[in-house]
Amino acid sequence: MQESVNAACREIGKVLLGKEHEVKLALTCLLAGGHLLIEDLPGMGKTTLAHALAKVLGLEYQRVQFTSDMLPADIIGVSTFDANASRFTFHPGPVFTQVLLADEINRTTPKTQSALLEAMEEQQVSIDGETRPLPQPFFVIATQNPESQMGTFSLPESQLDRFLMRISLGYPSPEAERIIFRGGDPRRAIPSLEQCITLAELAEIKQQVRTLKASDSLIAYLQRLVHATRYEQGFTHGLSPRGALALLHAAKAWAYVAGRDYVIPEDLQAVAPAVIAHRVSGAEVTGSAQRLIADLLESVDVIAGSVAT
Repeated sequence: MQESVNAACREIGKVLLGKEHEVKLALTCLLAGGHLLIEDLPGMGKTTLAHALAKVLGLEYQRVQFTSDMLPADIIGVSTFDANASRFTFHPGPVFTQVLLADEINRTTPKTQSALLEAMEEQQVSIDGETRPLPQPFFVIATQNPESQMGTFSLPESQLDRFLMRISLGYPSPEAERIIFRGGDPRRAIPSLEQCITLAELAEIKQQVRTLKASDSLIAYLQRLVHATRYEQGFTHGLSPRGALALLHAAKAWAYVAGRDYVIPEDLQAVAPAVIAHRVSGAEVTGSAQRLIADLLESVDVIAGSVAT
C-alpha cells in the first residue's frame, strides 16, 4: 500500500515538475480525509495538480470555474418541475463527484462560497428539504488568487477552517523550468498517467491512517504546540480543538506516506505550516506567518513536560 502511495507521488511528479514536497502534502491531505486550498498566482500548476491527482487515483473529476455571477445552485444542483410527470426532478450539480476542483474560489461571492460548507464538512448537501449524500471519497481542491488581485472576495474564517491544509506551489526551480521549456506543456501528459491506487485500496489506506499510533509523549508535544499558539506566540488567535485534531490527522497521514505505522514529532513539524497558517487570524501562507510558525516549531521543546493545567 505504501509503495502504491509513493508510485502515485512519482506519477504526479511527471507533470508537476520539481514539486515533490507539495505533491506529498496534497496526497497526505486526501489520505487524512481533509480538503486542500492552494493559493498562488495563475499558471503555477494548481489545476494540473488536481487533475493529475484524480487520474493516478482513478477518481471521478469535475472542475468548476468560480465567477462573480455564480449562484449556489450552479454548484449543488437545482430541482425543476416536470410538467409531464407532475413532479420536481433534481439535477445534480458538479459537487456530486469524487474530486472537485473549485477553481479561483475567491472570485465568487460569499453566498456562493458557503454552498460548499455543508458538502465539505458533512459529505452531503441538503436541497428542497432532502439530504443527498456525496460520492466517496469526496475531496475538494480549491484554488484562490492572492487577495491583492482585483475581483477577489476573502474566504470567511468558517470556510477556511474546513480546509485541512493550505499550500502554495510557487515558481518552478530553474532546472524544472528548463525541462518545461524543452518538452512543452506538461499537462498534455496527464491522460497518459497510470492509475496507481484503486478505490478499494484508497479506502483501506485511509482506514490504516486513522489507526496509526500516537504515543503519550507525541500527544504532549502536540498540546505544547497548540498551547503556544494560544498564549505564548504572536498569533492573534490560537488553534481551536478542531484545528489541533487536524494537525494530528495530517501528521498521521504524513507518517504513513513515510512508511511508518506510528507518528513522530517530525511528522507534526512537516505538516504544521500547511495546517496552522490559515487557521490563525492574521496568518497568511507566506511572509511573516511562515516565520512565525518556524519560530513556534523552534521554540517549543519536543521532550519537555506536559502543558500545565
